[in-house]
Parts: sequence; C-alpha cells; structure tokens
Amino acid sequence: MTTSPRKPRAFDPGKLEHHSDEFTALKEAESGSAKPATSKRDIAASARPGKASSTRKPRSIENRAEIEILPDEAVDEAYSDDIEKLTPPPPPPSPRKRFSFAKLAAGAFSALIAMAAGLWIDSFVREMFSRNDILGWVALGLAATGLLAVLAIVIREVWAISRLKQIEELRQRGEEAKRLDDLKKARRVAIDIAGLFVARPDTAHGRAQLGEHGEDIMDGSDLIHLVERDLLAPLDARAREMVMNSAKRVSVVTAVSPRALVDVGYVLYENMRLIRAISEHYGGRPGTLGFWRLASRVISHLAATGAIALGDGLMQQIIGHGVASRLSARLGEGVVNGLLTARVGISAIDVCRPLKFDAEKRPGVSDFISALTRPGGKKEPENRS
Repeated sequence: MTTSPRKPRAFDPGKLEHHSDEFTALKEAESGSAKPATSKRDIAASARPGKASSTRKPRSIENRAEIEILPDEAVDEAYSDDIEKLTPPPPPPSPRKRFSFAKLAAGAFSALIAMAAGLWIDSFVREMFSRNDILGWVALGLAATGLLAVLAIVIREVWAISRLKQIEELRQRGEEAKRLDDLKKARRVAIDIAGLFVARPDTAHGRAQLGEHGEDIMDGSDLIHLVERDLLAPLDARAREMVMNSAKRVSVVTAVSPRALVDVGYVLYENMRLIRAISEHYGGRPGTLGFWRLASRVISHLAATGAIALGDGLMQQIIGHGVASRLSARLGEGVVNGLLTARVGISAIDVCRPLKFDAEKRPGVSDFISALTRPGGKKEPENRS
C-alpha cells in the first residue's frame, strides 16, 4: 500500500504579517511607546485587523520609591558610634625611649670600677717588674690575656644584643609592611628573615619555596603570610615540641621530687634553659647580658598577657589539676607546674619569633594540657569494633 507524499504547504505571507504585528505590539507595550496591554491575549487581539477588543486602562504608579544619597553630615548621631566601631583602630604608637638616670649611674659606676681595676693591675704589674723581670712579664702576659678575653666577651655580648634587636625590628617592620600592604617593604623583610636562617639546613626547603613563589606575590600582606607558612611554620612546630618536652620534664620532676626546694630550683633552671633554646631556635644567640635582657622581656610579656589568658588557661589548669589529683596530689602539682612552664615557653615564642602570628595558629595552653594529663603524653587508643 503506497501513500501519496504530503503536498508542501503554500507560504502564507498573511500569517507572517500577523505574527510580526503581534510581536511589534508586544515590544511597544514593554517600551512604553504604546498603550500597555494587560495580557498577551489583549495584545494579540489588538493586533488582529477587524476585531475590536476592550482593554483595561493602565494604572499608573504614583507612589514611587526614590533613592537619595545623603552626605556624611546628615547621618543620625545615634548611629555614629556604631559606624566608628566598624573602623579598625590605628596601630598603637611605639613607646619613646626616655632618658634614664639609673642607666647613667650604672654606666658611670661601671666605668669608675673599670678604671680602678686598671689602676690596680698597672700598679701590680709595675710591682712585679720591680721585684723580678720574669714575674713582671708573666703578670703582664696574664693581664693582656685577661683584657683580650674581656674584650671578646664584650664584643660577643654587643653582637648578641644587636641580634636580638634585629629580630625585634624585623617583627616591627613585618607588621608595618602587613598593615600598609607595601610589597617593597615586605620583600625586604622576607629577604632579611631568609638571611637570618641561611645557615640552618632545616630551613632549606622553606627558603627554596619562598624563592620560588615569592616573585608571584603582588601584595605585601600575602608575602608576609607566605613567609609564615613556608619558612616559620616548620620552626613553630619544632618550638611547640621543645615547649612540650620541657613541660613534661618539669611535671615529672615535680611529681617525684621529695623537697619543694628541688622543685623551685629545677623549674627555674628549666625555664631559663627553655628561653635560651627558643631564642637560638628562632635565630637569636643571646649571651649572658642578652639572655637577662631577653628573660626580662619574656617575664614582662607573661605578666602583660597573664590577665588575658586567665579565662582560657586558668580553668584548664584547674581541670587538669583536678583530674590528676585523683591519682596523686604531687602529680596534680606537677601538671600545674608543667602548664606554667608551657606558658613561659609560649611567651618566649611570642618574643623571639621574627613575625607575629597571623597566618599560622598561635600556640595555647590547650595544645599541651592533653599530653600532660595522660600517662606518657600518649593519645587514648581508638576503640575498634
């Protein structure tokens, strides 16, 4: 059975004109050049020739919302304080160095004592020469050796103090570059920090990563954050480990020592050793005078942040003391002394670190409490079903 093919429909130009008129009427209604219709059916009816349609009259919107931009003086005073709170506060000004009469007196008396010692050594050497030339030359050689040793100690102390000042200036420059988002200052800070650890093999990978990706950074704050992540993050992990080990030793010695004097002596020794170790870990090499200067800064920082850390740290110490005291009162005291040592270590990290914590998480007491309250500092084993 064969079917005849369908005949092609003839092209009807009237239908095309009908659709074009309908489309034109719709566009005019949308643009406002013609009377707007209420629906597409009315628009199509109005476009058909010879057919009348009753269209609804358009309703005009009389109450239109107008947006007006007011000047700053027109803002309500009741909200001005809230707006000011949204503005970040300016950085605190650096304290000005004032003239100290105590330092002047200490310097004057030190010079006087040095002159008296030099006069006594001179008279002693002359007396030895008057008695015997050999004794005179021996005394002169000993005096010269002692003088050279004192000069070397002074040079080492001055260099160590200047090294600590350099790290402190790096921290201030890093904060300034981050605050101003200055790329040039940030690059100089990054170069100086990388040079601070150039002799450290454990920072070779971080310095390589910094040199590889540092040129691609276009913002100063991002470059400072990159230095933190690539160069200082591994050092921070090692510093946390040092604080943890020191806190564990203090906790164990306090728990097993029979006398309170032994506790105090060992805690003092361990804290001093921890401060020096953290300073050397972050590039500082304090001598005798430099160490006491650094220790005073750590104690000042600990006293300044102690009130802030009470809400977070003291409750944790009390909880740790309560858990450990169920086993032994001495063990509870060891946990508390270990947490206090951890606080000293955290303050030393804040003081000795070349950059302030921003991109990396700052260590807290909660990072060490679990290791001190569990036997051996081990994590609890997971239950396997």
